[in-house]
Amino acid sequence: MSMVSGKMQVLLQNNSVVRAMFEEGNRLAAIYGRENVYDFSLGNPNVPAPEAVNQAIRDVLREKDSVYVHGYMSNAGYPEVRRAVADSLNQRFGTAYTENNLVMTVGAAYAMNILLKTILNPGDEVIVIAPFFSEYRNYIGNYDGKTVVVKADPETFQPDPEAVGRAVTPRTRALIINTPNNPSGVVYSEETLKELNRVLTQKEKEFGTVILTISDEPYRELAYDGVRVPWIPSLIPHSCVVYSYSKALSLPGERIGWLLVPDTVPEAEDVTAAAVIANRISGAVNAPSLIQLALSRCLGEKCDVEAYDRNRKLLYNGLKDLGFTCVKPQGAFYLFVKAPDGDDAHFFEACKKYNILVVPCTSFAWPGYVRIAYCVSYDMIQRALPFFAKVAEDCGLKKS
Repeated sequence: MSMVSGKMQVLLQNNSVVRAMFEEGNRLAAIYGRENVYDFSLGNPNVPAPEAVNQAIRDVLREKDSVYVHGYMSNAGYPEVRRAVADSLNQRFGTAYTENNLVMTVGAAYAMNILLKTILNPGDEVIVIAPFFSEYRNYIGNYDGKTVVVKADPETFQPDPEAVGRAVTPRTRALIINTPNNPSGVVYSEETLKELNRVLTQKEKEFGTVILTISDEPYRELAYDGVRVPWIPSLIPHSCVVYSYSKALSLPGERIGWLLVPDTVPEAEDVTAAAVIANRISGAVNAPSLIQLALSRCLGEKCDVEAYDRNRKLLYNGLKDLGFTCVKPQGAFYLFVKAPDGDDAHFFEACKKYNILVVPCTSFAWPGYVRIAYCVSYDMIQRALPFFAKVAEDCGLKKS
């Protein structure tokens, strides 16, 4: 009998393709030198955290009692930190949240996991909109839920509300949306979200159920060309938000984020209380103490979004000029590129020939495309473009 459970054996066989590409990048770098490998696989911010974050950490350590800083607190997080986050949200979005609407978590992924643990019974269905972050399937499967995939509009990559409505059944418990979207870079429009709410409300009445929209928002602060990212709870009342500072403040390794349960969610108080318990019994107990306290002092800070915008323009224009078909990203830091022959695995191999690592999007439920993460140095994109030109030539593309 295997020491690894059946559920984990499945995950072992289908390990994250993104992480696999990251490890492949390390292997190639050891052979050819890091400067000769063009790794666009992982959404790992290249822009440093704002200095205000580093200063806040130093200030907390200098000003606060050490036992308090490094000790346990409420499983929901420090009350003053949750209050500061609530005040920040209220100022930005005209809301009236309090610390009781928030649970501080070990990043957005953990926030989503504890929320799914809170709401799912075995066999419950969760709708996801393709293309989507591949780990959603695993998060849902962690709690014996069923993933139901609905494809976005293939021209705009906006959700198709009517298609979502057709996918809803009496077992539908939640809908996960991610805007700005990973991997397409598309920002879901206010009109689309209003229509989604109309369809979901209609289905709730039809089946006598509540369908919780889970808005996964690690890229909220990364939007370009004046594009506004709608605040989901103002458009879809039965919604929660999971958020991370991994991208907004370039803190992926600190694993800090939060879960917001607005009062407009049915049984909001019980949902929050259960999520706090899930936070504890899932093993994390509470979000890391030091970064919580430091975070509360720099909620108005942002990473250098202009650096990502420069990268976006360089890579998008460069690949378009070479003849590639790309979705112009409105947010996040990914370029969604169509494989010239429609085979993303073949395109991946064509790129790898020149030590360019991209992610085939079959794993994102959208075959025929690859994801290119441009949260890298500007210099690396410049150095990679001549090799993308060789890939284009190999694929028979013509320059525009």
